[in-house]
Amino acid sequence: MRARSTIFTLFVEYVYPERRARVKDLIAMMEALGFSEAAVRAALSRSARRGWVRPERAGRTAYYALSERVYWQVRQVRRRLYEPRPPWDGRFLLILPEGPKDRGERERFRREMALLGYGSLQSGVYLGAGVDLEATRELLAFYQLPATLFQGEHLGPKEEIQRIFPLERAQAHYQALFPLEVPEGPEEAFHSLTHLVHEMRKVLFLDPLLPPELLPKSFFGPQARHEFLEARKALYGKALPFLQGLELPLTALSPQGG
Repeated sequence: MRARSTIFTLFVEYVYPERRARVKDLIAMMEALGFSEAAVRAALSRSARRGWVRPERAGRTAYYALSERVYWQVRQVRRRLYEPRPPWDGRFLLILPEGPKDRGERERFRREMALLGYGSLQSGVYLGAGVDLEATRELLAFYQLPATLFQGEHLGPKEEIQRIFPLERAQAHYQALFPLEVPEGPEEAFHSLTHLVHEMRKVLFLDPLLPPELLPKSFFGPQARHEFLEARKALYGKALPFLQGLELPLTALSPQGG
């Protein structure tokens, strides 16, 4: 795990719904994961230069707070990791955005569309099933992209939909994570919990969380999500003594989604 990406995971799992965390708490958590204080401070400084976080101070206490843009990403990750999937109405969303033209920005947009559950039907054409329309509009607004949106049914076999998404890569990712052993020590459990959440949020770019009606019978995704939530609950219980030593919001210590 890289330092900046791991810090994002900490905000997702332990700091939310707060937008800011004390620097000393971030350092303590990162040191428990094997990162030096110097590496943490350097990662935070680089993130601040990119506009992802901003330094704040209250009296003698130093904080880092997420930007509005990154906080939106945290909410999307938590929504897709922890909230139950609503029933699917059988319709698909088709999105045709006008851009982005810059190659780097285009790739970032593609990844964020994948985070929301979209696949690329062809270059510049995105298809989603059971995706969040409001979050889609918010993402388009972030990039200031005009877009044409369609909603409709698919008239072919479901295998045509499955080929749009990297389900085989998602399957391999899940199979490498489970089954999972729960360690006894609080700090070891914290390490395992953070690694698990980190890997599960990464697989969101591969697994669109398609409705069950569209999935191959052999796909491990739904079972993996069940095992993840059970393991997360058990790991929280073991890691709690370590977590309670940090002044984090009590809601962040709950094994529930939220």
